[in-house]
Amino acid sequence: MARVRYFAAAREAAGVEEENRGETTLGQLRVALGSDYPELGGILPRCAVLVGGARLEDDAVLDTDVLVDVLPPFAGG
Repeated sequence: MARVRYFAAAREAAGVEEENRGETTLGQLRVALGSDYPELGGILPRCAVLVGGARLEDDAVLDTDVLVDVLPPFAGG
């Protein structure tokens, strides 16, 4: 299972700080998050979603125990 951590506005939209998820690809995870958390679905396209610290394509396989971070866009410099 992937461990998903949510930060800032993504955390507020999901209503959880982190959770374990069973989706097997990044694309499946994105779709499921938008469905499970409609408010998050509204900002998810603008979020950086890092898998093991890297930006990957939606067809990337989510290995067991991988860490996924959902980071909304941040303002400022």
